Amino acid sequence: MGEATARRLAREGRRVALVDIDAAGAERVAAEIRRDGGEALAAVADISERAAIDSALQEIRGALGPVTILVNNAAVENFCPFAEIDEGNWDRVMAVNLKGVFLLTQAVLPDMIAAGWGRIVNISAYGAQLGATEMAHYTASKGGVIAMTRSLGVELGRHRITVNSVSPGFIDTPMARRAIEGGKFSVTAEQIVAGYPIPRLGRPEEIAAACCFLASEDASYITSQVLGVNGGAAT
Repeated sequence: MGEATARRLAREGRRVALVDIDAAGAERVAAEIRRDGGEALAAVADISERAAIDSALQEIRGALGPVTILVNNAAVENFCPFAEIDEGNWDRVMAVNLKGVFLLTQAVLPDMIAAGWGRIVNISAYGAQLGATEMAHYTASKGGVIAMTRSLGVELGRHRITVNSVSPGFIDTPMARRAIEGGKFSVTAEQIVAGYPIPRLGRPEEIAAACCFLASEDASYITSQVLGVNGGAAT
Protein backbone atom coordinates (compact mmCIF):
# COMPACT_ATOMS: atom_id res chain seq x y z
CA MET A 1 0.00 0.00 0.00
CA GLY A 2 2.86 2.36 0.80
CA GLU A 3 4.53 1.59 -2.51
CA ALA A 4 1.33 2.17 -4.46
CA THR A 5 0.71 5.45 -2.64
CA ALA A 6 4.26 6.67 -3.29
CA ARG A 7 3.92 5.90 -6.97
CA ARG A 8 0.54 7.63 -7.20
CA LEU A 9 1.78 10.76 -5.42
CA ALA A 10 4.81 10.90 -7.71
CA ARG A 11 2.60 10.62 -10.81
CA GLU A 12 0.62 13.56 -9.46
CA GLY A 13 3.82 15.63 -9.37
CA ARG A 14 4.75 15.32 -5.70
CA ARG A 15 8.33 14.90 -4.56
CA VAL A 16 8.27 11.66 -2.60
CA ALA A 17 10.36 10.29 0.24
CA LEU A 18 9.99 6.65 1.21
CA VAL A 19 10.95 5.98 4.83
CA ASP A 20 11.43 2.29 5.55
CA ILE A 21 13.53 -0.04 7.65
CA ASP A 22 14.07 -2.06 4.46
CA ALA A 23 16.74 -0.02 2.68
CA ALA A 24 16.84 -2.16 -0.46
CA GLY A 25 13.08 -2.22 -0.87
CA ALA A 26 12.71 1.53 -0.42
CA GLU A 27 15.52 2.28 -2.84
CA ARG A 28 14.06 -0.09 -5.44
CA VAL A 29 10.76 1.80 -5.44
CA ALA A 30 12.46 5.22 -5.36
CA ALA A 31 14.68 4.25 -8.30
CA GLU A 32 11.69 3.07 -10.32
CA ILE A 33 9.85 6.32 -9.61
CA ARG A 34 12.89 8.30 -10.76
CA ARG A 35 13.20 6.12 -13.86
CA ASP A 36 9.59 6.99 -14.69
CA GLY A 37 10.32 10.71 -14.43
CA GLY A 38 9.32 11.36 -10.83
CA GLU A 39 11.36 12.73 -7.95
CA ALA A 40 11.91 10.28 -5.11
CA LEU A 41 14.30 9.57 -2.27
CA ALA A 42 14.68 6.49 -0.08
CA ALA A 43 15.51 7.10 3.58
CA VAL A 44 16.19 4.32 6.07
CA ALA A 45 14.71 4.46 9.57
CA ASP A 46 13.08 2.40 12.26
CA ILE A 47 10.07 4.62 12.82
CA SER A 48 9.77 3.51 16.43
CA GLU A 49 12.99 5.43 17.22
CA ARG A 50 12.99 9.23 17.36
CA ALA A 51 16.71 9.57 16.58
CA ALA A 52 16.32 7.48 13.43
CA ILE A 53 13.38 9.59 12.30
CA ASP A 54 15.27 12.83 12.94
CA SER A 55 18.20 11.57 10.87
CA ALA A 56 15.95 10.51 7.99
CA LEU A 57 14.11 13.83 8.01
CA GLN A 58 17.37 15.76 7.91
CA GLU A 59 18.24 13.89 4.72
CA ILE A 60 14.75 14.35 3.27
CA ARG A 61 14.56 18.06 3.98
CA GLY A 62 18.02 18.59 2.51
CA ALA A 63 17.07 16.84 -0.72
CA LEU A 64 13.37 17.62 -1.15
CA GLY A 65 12.52 20.50 1.18
CA PRO A 66 9.93 20.75 3.98
CA VAL A 67 7.39 17.99 4.48
CA THR A 68 3.76 19.03 4.00
CA ILE A 69 2.17 15.64 3.25
CA LEU A 70 2.62 12.65 5.52
CA VAL A 71 1.16 9.19 4.92
CA ASN A 72 1.68 7.01 7.99
CA ASN A 73 1.58 3.55 6.46
CA ALA A 74 4.31 1.46 8.11
CA ALA A 75 3.02 -1.34 10.32
CA VAL A 76 3.74 -4.80 11.63
CA GLU A 77 1.12 -7.49 12.19
CA ASN A 78 1.04 -10.52 14.40
CA PHE A 79 -1.41 -13.32 15.10
CA CYS A 80 -1.45 -14.59 18.67
CA PRO A 81 -4.18 -15.66 21.10
CA PHE A 82 -4.73 -12.87 23.59
CA ALA A 83 -3.73 -15.00 26.60
CA GLU A 84 -0.38 -15.76 24.95
CA ILE A 85 0.66 -12.22 23.95
CA ASP A 86 3.82 -11.38 25.87
CA GLU A 87 5.01 -7.87 26.68
CA GLY A 88 7.71 -7.90 24.03
CA ASN A 89 5.20 -8.79 21.33
CA TRP A 90 2.72 -6.17 22.54
CA ASP A 91 5.40 -3.48 22.82
CA ARG A 92 6.81 -4.09 19.33
CA VAL A 93 3.40 -3.86 17.67
CA MET A 94 2.59 -0.69 19.60
CA ALA A 95 6.02 0.82 18.94
CA VAL A 96 5.69 0.59 15.17
CA ASN A 97 1.96 0.90 14.59
CA LEU A 98 1.06 3.60 17.12
CA LYS A 99 4.21 5.20 18.53
CA GLY A 100 5.63 5.45 15.01
CA VAL A 101 2.64 7.50 13.89
CA PHE A 102 3.08 9.76 16.93
CA LEU A 103 6.82 10.26 16.35
CA LEU A 104 6.64 10.90 12.60
CA THR A 105 3.68 13.25 12.88
CA GLN A 106 5.28 15.24 15.66
CA ALA A 107 8.54 15.45 13.72
CA VAL A 108 7.03 16.89 10.52
CA LEU A 109 4.46 19.10 12.19
CA PRO A 110 6.72 22.21 12.35
CA ASP A 111 7.05 22.12 8.54
CA MET A 112 3.29 22.07 8.10
CA ILE A 113 2.64 24.81 10.64
CA ALA A 114 5.29 27.00 8.99
CA ALA A 115 3.70 26.41 5.58
CA GLY A 116 0.19 27.07 6.88
CA TRP A 117 -0.90 23.88 5.09
CA GLY A 118 -0.59 20.17 5.67
CA ARG A 119 -2.10 16.79 5.00
CA ILE A 120 -1.72 13.81 7.32
CA VAL A 121 -3.20 10.47 6.28
CA ASN A 122 -2.98 7.59 8.75
CA ILE A 123 -3.56 4.01 7.66
CA SER A 124 -5.70 2.26 10.26
CA ALA A 125 -7.46 -1.08 9.77
CA TYR A 126 -10.90 -2.58 9.29
CA GLY A 127 -10.14 -4.93 12.16
CA ALA A 128 -9.81 -1.98 14.53
CA GLN A 129 -13.43 -1.11 13.86
CA LEU A 130 -14.85 -4.63 13.76
CA GLY A 131 -12.46 -6.75 15.84
CA ALA A 132 -10.29 -9.66 14.76
CA THR A 133 -9.47 -13.01 16.32
CA GLU A 134 -5.92 -13.38 17.69
CA MET A 135 -5.08 -9.78 16.77
CA ALA A 136 -6.00 -7.84 19.91
CA HIS A 137 -2.61 -6.12 20.04
CA TYR A 138 -2.71 -5.21 16.35
CA THR A 139 -6.28 -3.95 16.41
CA ALA A 140 -5.62 -2.03 19.64
CA SER A 141 -2.73 -0.25 17.96
CA LYS A 142 -4.82 0.62 14.94
CA GLY A 143 -7.71 1.73 17.13
CA GLY A 144 -5.25 4.09 18.75
CA VAL A 145 -4.38 5.43 15.31
CA ILE A 146 -8.06 6.20 14.69
CA ALA A 147 -8.40 7.99 18.04
CA MET A 148 -5.22 9.99 17.40
CA THR A 149 -6.48 10.92 13.94
CA ARG A 150 -9.71 12.33 15.32
CA SER A 151 -7.99 14.33 18.07
CA LEU A 152 -5.27 15.74 15.82
CA GLY A 153 -7.84 16.79 13.24
CA VAL A 154 -9.59 18.83 15.93
CA GLU A 155 -6.35 20.31 17.24
CA LEU A 156 -4.64 21.16 13.95
CA GLY A 157 -7.50 22.42 11.81
CA ARG A 158 -6.75 26.04 12.67
CA HIS A 159 -3.36 25.62 10.96
CA ARG A 160 -5.02 24.42 7.74
CA ILE A 161 -3.73 20.94 8.47
CA THR A 162 -6.16 18.08 7.91
CA VAL A 163 -5.77 14.68 9.56
CA ASN A 164 -7.70 11.69 8.27
CA SER A 165 -7.49 7.93 8.28
CA VAL A 166 -7.91 5.36 5.54
CA SER A 167 -9.16 2.06 6.93
CA PRO A 168 -8.36 -0.77 4.52
CA GLY A 169 -10.47 -3.88 4.36
CA PHE A 170 -9.07 -7.12 2.95
CA ILE A 171 -6.37 -5.82 0.58
CA ASP A 172 -4.18 -8.05 -1.59
CA THR A 173 -0.79 -7.23 -0.08
CA PRO A 174 2.25 -9.37 0.83
CA MET A 175 1.20 -9.10 4.50
CA ALA A 176 -2.28 -10.40 3.70
CA ARG A 177 -0.89 -13.15 1.49
CA ARG A 178 1.39 -14.35 4.29
CA ALA A 179 -1.61 -14.60 6.59
CA ILE A 180 -3.70 -16.41 3.98
CA GLU A 181 -0.94 -18.88 3.11
CA GLY A 182 -0.16 -19.38 6.79
CA GLY A 183 -3.75 -20.45 7.47
CA LYS A 184 -4.37 -17.59 9.90
CA PHE A 185 -8.04 -17.31 8.97
CA SER A 186 -10.72 -19.86 9.85
CA VAL A 187 -12.10 -19.69 6.30
CA THR A 188 -10.54 -18.93 2.92
CA ALA A 189 -10.01 -15.41 1.64
CA GLU A 190 -12.61 -16.09 -1.04
CA GLN A 191 -15.17 -17.04 1.60
CA ILE A 192 -14.43 -13.87 3.57
CA VAL A 193 -14.96 -11.50 0.66
CA ALA A 194 -17.91 -13.45 -0.77
CA GLY A 195 -20.21 -11.67 1.67
CA TYR A 196 -18.97 -8.18 0.77
CA PRO A 197 -21.15 -5.99 -1.46
CA ILE A 198 -18.10 -5.87 -3.75
CA PRO A 199 -17.03 -9.52 -3.42
CA ARG A 200 -13.28 -9.43 -4.05
CA LEU A 201 -9.99 -8.51 -2.43
CA GLY A 202 -9.06 -4.85 -2.64
CA ARG A 203 -6.01 -3.60 -4.51
CA PRO A 204 -3.18 -1.49 -3.04
CA GLU A 205 -3.83 1.05 -5.77
CA GLU A 206 -7.32 1.62 -4.36
CA ILE A 207 -5.83 2.52 -0.99
CA ALA A 208 -3.40 4.82 -2.79
CA ALA A 209 -6.28 6.59 -4.54
CA ALA A 210 -7.99 7.28 -1.22
CA CYS A 211 -4.77 8.54 0.35
CA CYS A 212 -4.05 10.85 -2.55
CA PHE A 213 -7.56 12.29 -2.48
CA LEU A 214 -7.25 13.07 1.23
CA ALA A 215 -3.84 14.62 0.55
CA SER A 216 -5.26 16.91 -2.12
CA GLU A 217 -6.79 20.37 -1.99
CA ASP A 218 -10.10 18.77 -2.96
CA ALA A 219 -10.22 17.35 0.58
CA SER A 220 -9.54 20.68 2.29
CA TYR A 221 -12.82 20.59 4.28
CA ILE A 222 -12.44 16.98 5.41
CA THR A 223 -10.70 16.21 8.68
CA SER A 224 -10.89 13.77 11.62
CA GLN A 225 -12.58 11.23 9.35
CA VAL A 226 -12.12 7.49 8.82
CA LEU A 227 -12.59 6.45 5.19
CA GLY A 228 -13.27 2.75 4.83
CA VAL A 229 -11.90 1.24 1.64
CA ASN A 230 -13.31 -2.21 2.19
CA GLY A 231 -15.72 -3.22 -0.56
CA GLY A 232 -18.69 -2.11 1.52
CA ALA A 233 -18.02 -4.52 4.38
CA ALA A 234 -20.08 -3.56 7.46
CA THR A 235 -18.34 -1.88 10.38
